[in-house]
Amino acid sequence: MENVKAVVSLGHEALGITTNEQMNATKVTAKALADLIEAGYQLVITHSNGPQVSMIHKAMTELHRMYIDYTAAPMCVCNAMSQGYVGYDIQNSLKTELTSRGISTPVSTLLTQVTVDPYDEAFYAPTKAIGRNMSKEDADNEVKKGNFVKEEPGKGYRRIIAAPKPIDIVEIDAIRALVDAGQEVIACGGGGIPVIEQGHVLKGASAVIEKDAIAGKLAADLGVDRLIILTSVPYVYKNFETPEEEPIQKMNVAQAKEYIEAGEFGEVDMLPKIEAAIEFLQSNHNGSVLITSLSTVSDALKGKAGTFITFE
Repeated sequence: MENVKAVVSLGHEALGITTNEQMNATKVTAKALADLIEAGYQLVITHSNGPQVSMIHKAMTELHRMYIDYTAAPMCVCNAMSQGYVGYDIQNSLKTELTSRGISTPVSTLLTQVTVDPYDEAFYAPTKAIGRNMSKEDADNEVKKGNFVKEEPGKGYRRIIAAPKPIDIVEIDAIRALVDAGQEVIACGGGGIPVIEQGHVLKGASAVIEKDAIAGKLAADLGVDRLIILTSVPYVYKNFETPEEEPIQKMNVAQAKEYIEAGEFGEVDMLPKIEAAIEFLQSNHNGSVLITSLSTVSDALKGKAGTFITFE
């Protein structure tokens, strides 16, 4: 297989949580990505950032608490920091792995903004917990600032933010130019930096974007051949984590919609991945989607693992 363009979406397992975990995890991840490149794939890589952006938010908030002159970083800035930090480790590890295999392909990380609708329903009912656990007093102060919080029994309170749907990838032309130049590209990390268009100005939004949602859109916008979603399980399953659990090796869009209607996929884990697959395939009927784990991606390319989804 040669010259196959693919968007690869990396989950938390590919990155770890702490700084050291991430550095070590990306070395393992780089081997799987390099295997894909050796198999003839050109990659646009996107990734999750939940633990990373939360860590950055905590650090910047605590810095402001200790030194009042330091302004607490808004979520859009924390997202940008996480994109650069995670992208750096992936880029460094992948370039090292490729060089060790005699492959000289350039690897670039592009800070990427993604527009969202300020009237998206998610802004009125945020669900994504972020940052440190707070006291009741601190939580009340956050509410006074116009932020949302929720109580976590026995732990205190945490700020929650919205996860709106992506509208447009601002730097899509730059991503396309790098792909056309033959580079491996890391973009839209953590779902992208959410921004709201206000005239000619892009204003950072206090939100995060689901990385699976942006992976589907990125694949559709670029018109790639395949979307590869790497997660913690080797297959998509029916009756997941029950005695009747059964791997789904192949399905089409119509079957995927039937499974969704039947409630087969978890709302916070597998469902967003299937929805991303459907979005991509509805824009590219000749494309395909592979959902599998990081450790089984090489077997999946040989048809020995993974769930393949096609339009028909």
